[in-house]
Amino acid sequence: LAKLVDQIVRVKCLGGRELKGALRGYDELVNLVLDDCEEFIRDPDDPERVTSETRKLGLVVIRGTQVSLVSPEEGTEEIANPFLAGDEEE
Repeated sequence: LAKLVDQIVRVKCLGGRELKGALRGYDELVNLVLDDCEEFIRDPDDPERVTSETRKLGLVVIRGTQVSLVSPEEGTEEIANPFLAGDEEE
């Protein structure tokens, strides 16, 4: 995480919440401090799907027990799930 300080990161939390903001700090329990944070709104018809619509939260602290994934916003892209293709053949 030290390499990501002061960079824009995307955080996925347990329960499906996704956040994006500038990582300002963290500790050994992976508690995170995000500045200029935005939460991605989930689709009301499909709670598993996250939309591109966001709401601004500002400065937030995310408890480490809720953090599932931390990734840099730049240099990442979504790929197709290779396991879904295998289910269709059966």
